[in-house]
Amino acid sequence: MKLKTFSIGGVHPHENKLSAHQPIQVAEVPAKAVILLGQHIGAPAKPIVAKGDVVKVGTKIAEPGGFVSAAIHSSVSGKVAKIDSIIDASGYAKPAIFIDVEGDEWEETIDRSETLVKECTLTSEEIVKKIADAGIVGLGGACFPTQVKLCPPPAFKAECVIINAVECEPYLTADHQLMLEHAEEIMVGVSILMKAVKVNKAFIGIENNKPDAIQLMSKVAESYPGIEVVPLKVKYPQGGEKQLIDAITKRQVASGALPISTGAVVQNVGTAFAVYQAVQKNKPLFERIITVTGKSLAKPSNFLARIGTPMKQLIDACGGLPEDTGKIIGGGPMMGKALVNTEVPTAKGSSGILIMNQKEAKRGEAQTCIRCAKCVSACPMGLESYLLGLLAERNDFEGMEKAKVMDCIECGSCQFTCPANRPLLDYCRYGKNKVGAIIRARQAK
Repeated sequence: MKLKTFSIGGVHPHENKLSAHQPIQVAEVPAKAVILLGQHIGAPAKPIVAKGDVVKVGTKIAEPGGFVSAAIHSSVSGKVAKIDSIIDASGYAKPAIFIDVEGDEWEETIDRSETLVKECTLTSEEIVKKIADAGIVGLGGACFPTQVKLCPPPAFKAECVIINAVECEPYLTADHQLMLEHAEEIMVGVSILMKAVKVNKAFIGIENNKPDAIQLMSKVAESYPGIEVVPLKVKYPQGGEKQLIDAITKRQVASGALPISTGAVVQNVGTAFAVYQAVQKNKPLFERIITVTGKSLAKPSNFLARIGTPMKQLIDACGGLPEDTGKIIGGGPMMGKALVNTEVPTAKGSSGILIMNQKEAKRGEAQTCIRCAKCVSACPMGLESYLLGLLAERNDFEGMEKAKVMDCIECGSCQFTCPANRPLLDYCRYGKNKVGAIIRARQAK
């Protein structure tokens, strides 16, 4: 059988799945949790607690700050120490709620049993409300509030749900291990998502480098009507939303259009699991699975960690920082960003912590573009990456807008394939930030 994949571009970085098949370990509860108010795309959440307030695990501590926003819940029990700023994974100071941990008392409404609850009697609208109340966002990295995605504009109609279980980013294995340990819960979560958007078909895309997950998920899916597991070719960035829609449905998202225009609602496999926990167990999103890995790390591992845990604590649980550490990446090597320190708190979008050794971390010296067009061949969005880089160097943002920089998904394929070591991803991110601001200012007039 020929494996499905997307039609334009793509690269094949070394997989380096060092933590594959490492059982999920429950990370220790931190002594102090720092819970960011902006853990999602859109408006930061607004705190509804104050210094001195006592909270439990699962207590709502911040409400959505707008239509595109998400609620935030405490991941620990204790007392609110302060509301202040802290450097997050992006390197900027962001507002956060600091909680001094005392014990581990959970909200009584959360069902902590491991009993599988399959039947969901809620209506579509009730499901969406429960998901919103639980603060669920896309756990693949984009962190788009899930309840917004489940309510597409009236002009569009959902035809299917696509579950992103690809995990194409090198090194990361959290989603793979999640499928191996919680396949049934994921299937119930997918069924709930189907009911929420009123469709009777769902596809779960898994890359062919996870044959055990494909086999297990396919077997479990036999008991769930309308759910089909789709093995995919190993190619990066297969897990990009637009690329995954193309691979599974052969429909392309037009430039500037929403993915729902193809009839597909895409959710991460971790999100499907979180939806199961929220709807069937009344459990808000306050912890997630995080891969901590690296070639020099003593014990690459997968952790179930409370949100707000310092990344240093998880690194220490893997044996501590190796002596040859050159860079610490939040996420994977292709789309992740270097951390400024290890006290950065984990957030809903923290899929991994990658410890790069000095040899890996060193960038080659950038040279003049040799016009080889490898970046153009690699770009899964069909962009002229070399041109975007040149325009960024000249601060020609009008030109970058015309060259469709806003279509860039920041996958890093262009930079990965460039023989001249040009920082093409950096240029595209810089240009997207500037052009995006120009577009917002133009629309505000």
